Formats: sequence, structure tokens, C-alpha cells
Amino acid sequence: MLKICGNENELFDRLALRTAESDSAVSSVSEIIENIRRGGDTALSEYSFKFDGIKRSSLFLSEEEKDEALNMLPEGFYGVLERAAENIKFFHEKQKRVGFSEFRDGKLIGQRILPLGRVALYVPGGTASYPSTVLMNAIPASVAGVRDIVIATPPKAVGINPAVIAAAKICGIKDILCAGGAQAIAALAYGTESVKRVDKIVGPGNLYVATAKRLVFGTVDIDMIAGPSEVLVIADGTAVPEYVAADLLSQAEHDPMAASVLLTDSEKLVEEVCAALEAQLEKLSRRDIAARSINSYGSALICKNITEACRISDAVAPEHLEICTENPFSDYENIHNAGSVFLGQYSPEPFGDYCAGPNHVLPTNGTARFSSPLGVDSFIKRQSFLYASKQALTVAHDDIVRFAEYEGLGAHANAVKIRFGG
Repeated sequence: MLKICGNENELFDRLALRTAESDSAVSSVSEIIENIRRGGDTALSEYSFKFDGIKRSSLFLSEEEKDEALNMLPEGFYGVLERAAENIKFFHEKQKRVGFSEFRDGKLIGQRILPLGRVALYVPGGTASYPSTVLMNAIPASVAGVRDIVIATPPKAVGINPAVIAAAKICGIKDILCAGGAQAIAALAYGTESVKRVDKIVGPGNLYVATAKRLVFGTVDIDMIAGPSEVLVIADGTAVPEYVAADLLSQAEHDPMAASVLLTDSEKLVEEVCAALEAQLEKLSRRDIAARSINSYGSALICKNITEACRISDAVAPEHLEICTENPFSDYENIHNAGSVFLGQYSPEPFGDYCAGPNHVLPTNGTARFSSPLGVDSFIKRQSFLYASKQALTVAHDDIVRFAEYEGLGAHANAVKIRFGG
């Protein structure tokens, strides 16, 4: 169950155990990437057979296969996806921004906001093959103006998850590449005979996928190097223990490496939450995973007050932060570092995971100190422009020349001097 930490340093040390990254995959992933670059479609198909045991006549899912999968979707679930998509789109529409231009002192300065050209979304094929992954990644890209989105997901004997195909249809995605692992990342980054190279790769994956994304970064952009998931709950004596326990478990069931942390000023609440955890754990379909997570990384720390809890939370910079206190909005003012924040007793983290609107692709392992959730800005680029009249350049002439010569860049200075007979 939850380990009661004696102080914040003990808590930090416990969480740090999850972040020891292994480079054992780098060598094998580098070899896969190089083979895909050389062998193209043939190498991609060979790796699919080697790792997934599947041989396909086409690397991409056919329309017939999509229709067959959609017929297997549970009744009414397409509507669930549509309603979630509507909320997610509404939220991300608010993030859109426009460029600007201004004429000032004889020069026109400005900035254009341009969408990326082609984006790939990786969807794992195992227990993490979630339709929510499609919605959360594809919708902000679409809102940003990206017109060419491709999904890559490992081929399976039973076919691609029907809900993933349904989510792709709702998002207007036609291309579904039946390839997974590091080989899919390499094909998307460098291109093959059938796979057009992309500008950015987003989406979760295992160690090999994450390593491949790290190695191709620079050739393409990526969303982030995601670590194990985490939730931190700040709660006082007004919190409902059963709610807190359920929310801690909702994150723990993701992964044995997930961390569930409780910061509170109430010793009684810790006791009640621990009891509720034991009772609820027995009823979970993924109880083995959740139990391993809670036993390995589940932690509680009794703080002097909620203000101290907020300070410690900021040091952790959790992926998900729940504030279950008497005055959550007031306490929220003390928070600066968190991927996404859930306020009050009726804002559980799964609400945000699925259909509230905010994105569930969030910075992990303390990176919320300097990075943000996936959003519209993740799929745009800013382009600046300048037009200057001769008069404007004349006014700035001396300053530019002095600046350039001070930095020892004579050609820079000459590019201005030559326009004035210098």
C-alpha cells in the first residue's frame, strides 16, 4: 500500500527510482532505423513479420478492413467518441492564434502562423491501444490546420482495434499504416517507397518506440520523451477518502511504473485512503498492475498545511494534479508546475483523460517545470518576416555596421555598406 514518507526528500528519492533510463535499447533500435533507411518497404514488412508475426499484402489498412472493423464496434460507442471529440475540439479551438504585422519606422515587421505539413500519430497495439490517444493527438493537429495526418499502429492477427479506426474516421484520418515499433518510427521519419516522410511524430509507445523517437529527433520533430505516468493528489480533511483512493488507483492501473502520491495535512485521511485502496483494489480488472504500482511507488506525505503541500507539489511537477480541498481555487493559486490540474471533488483525472476537453498528453517526470501539454501550438510553426524601405535601412545603417564589426562579421557589415556605396 501507500508508503508513508517521513519527509519530502524521502518522497523525491522514491519517485526518482522510476526515472533511471536504460540505454540497452539504443543499439538494436539504431540498427532497425538504419535497415529501414536502406531497405524501405521490404525491411518494414520483414520487421512486421519478425516482431508481430504478420504478413500483409499492403502496408496500409484498406477501406474494406476499416468497414469490417467498424461493424465490430460496440453499439452506441461511436456516439461516445463523437461527444468526446466535440469537447476536445471546443477546448483546442480556444488555443488558436493568428499572426501579426505592423508598419513601424519605415519597415514592415510581422509573424505568420503556419501549420505543419504532415504529422504521424503512433498508436500502440497492446494494452495501450486506446481510441482516446487518437482523439487527443489528432484533434489539436487538425485544429492547427494540419491537413495530412497518418496513424501508425502494429498489425495484429485479430485486426486493428475497431475503436481506434472509429476515432480515426471521426478525425478525418484516412491513412492507417499497419506497422509498429521502432521500424514504424524510422519509416515515418525517413520515408519508404510507400510511406511519405512526416514533419512530426506524436503518440505514446514502449521503450523501443520512445528510443526510436529520441534517435530520429532532429530529422523530424516529436512531441516528448514520455516517462511513466503519475498523479499527485493534494487533499485536506474535507476530502472523501474513497474518491481519493479511486483516483490514485485510476493512474496506478496504467503501468507498474506509474506513481500515485497523496499530500495532505490530515493523518486521519491517510489512514482512511489506505483502507479504501485495499477495498477497491480487489475489484479491479487490472488489480495486479495497480497493486505493483501502488506497492512500488504509491506514496503519502503528511504536510504541515496545504500551502506546504502546494510547495512540495511544485517541486514534484506532476503530470496530473488533483486538488481536493475545501478551497481548491484558492489553493490552485499556489501551483505553478503541473501538466494538468483537476479542481474539486468531482473532477477526477479520468474526466480529463477522455472527454472534458483538455489534452491528456502531458509532461511527465517533473518536466512540467518547463514544458506544456500537447496542444495546437505543438502543430504549428512561427515564421517571421521583414520589409524595409531604403529610408529605414539608412536610419539603422550605422548601428548595424557597428554591431557587425564588433562581432567580427565583416561580410554582415558589407551587406549594408554596399547598398550605400561603401
